[in-house]
Amino acid sequence: MVTEPIATRDDIGAALRLRLTGFVQSLRDSGFKVGLAETNDALALVCSPLSKRPHSLKSALRALFCGRLSDWKKFDELFDAYWLGKGVKTGIKVSGTSSKKSMKTIRELMDAQGSRQDTIAGDVERQPGEEDEATGDKPSGRREGASIAENLGSVDFRNLHDPEALAKAHELAEQLARTMRVRLTRRDRQKRKGPRLDLRRTIRHSIAHGGTPIELIRKGPRERQLRLVILLDASGSMNNYTAVFTRFVHGILDNFREAEAFLFHTRLVHVSSALSERDAARALDRMGLMAQGIGGGTKIAEALADFNRWHASRVIHSRTCVMILSDGYDTGRPKELADEMARLRRRCKRIVWLNPLIGWEGYEPTTGGMQAALPHVDLFAPAHNLDSLAALEPYLARL
Repeated sequence: MVTEPIATRDDIGAALRLRLTGFVQSLRDSGFKVGLAETNDALALVCSPLSKRPHSLKSALRALFCGRLSDWKKFDELFDAYWLGKGVKTGIKVSGTSSKKSMKTIRELMDAQGSRQDTIAGDVERQPGEEDEATGDKPSGRREGASIAENLGSVDFRNLHDPEALAKAHELAEQLARTMRVRLTRRDRQKRKGPRLDLRRTIRHSIAHGGTPIELIRKGPRERQLRLVILLDASGSMNNYTAVFTRFVHGILDNFREAEAFLFHTRLVHVSSALSERDAARALDRMGLMAQGIGGGTKIAEALADFNRWHASRVIHSRTCVMILSDGYDTGRPKELADEMARLRRRCKRIVWLNPLIGWEGYEPTTGGMQAALPHVDLFAPAHNLDSLAALEPYLARL
């Protein structure tokens, strides 16, 4: 019996390694929990004879990368689009690329490694996910998902009028929240690795390996996990942003183990149970039924008073970050808002106020409500586009 020799990392070439890196990144952007260990295992699979049988490799990578039902549902589409060029649209045009050739498949990259060194050199220079260049003057596009994500990242939500672009922004906001949670969890686990060996847990984990302590479990000082409490302004002045923010909050509650969400306008509504629905459409429908009065006036001080009185002691602990998404327009008295903000500040670790108006040219927080709240805010940041929401991650990672 003749067996095929197993390829090494050098044998498969830099082009295929670069393509695999791009695929792993696309999975992370889609909410998959993929780390360094999974990436190394995927590289070993690509080095194996499975790389010459795309369907077998697809099954192996699916089993490796998919840990949740939602991952299994999305994986085939992502794999086919990235590696096989199936389901790729060219509606978004970007200058400098061409649609006359599709992206190289795994088999083509493996074959090209031994025959044409110049082709591999060209592939190395190309970024992951980009298509091959072709001689011709007509510009065409990269994969639709990547192009739309790049284009929408810096666009103010109030300027999104096309229904397709708006729907994509909603989807990307939810994906962003999921990706943030994956990265924050990874950092949190690294911080919890202590210098001392946990002998009891090490022995318990070694039972599965016949008593051999393959994995050493370490312990350090216990820290409570970061909890997010989100207060979302759903008044009329926030109409241009409420829908995107709601999808962002839904992504947070779907992935953060410790998170609570409240929605306020003229009254405060606890909407965590509604937004915990895995299906976004059902979650928004439930929230709409619970939070009647969306799009009306704003009473921030009264909403905070209700929160401090009825909910704060239950949902806030020593590692809680309260995130308020509001433009700061309040119909109440600034003194009342200042008092409630001071009470809230004494309870939690940090208060983050995200104001979409900061992204507007010439904006200054001169309203009475904002002036009253700012002395009690730890971070006052914009939230008018996807890039500004993504900028929250480094701040949360330090808490």
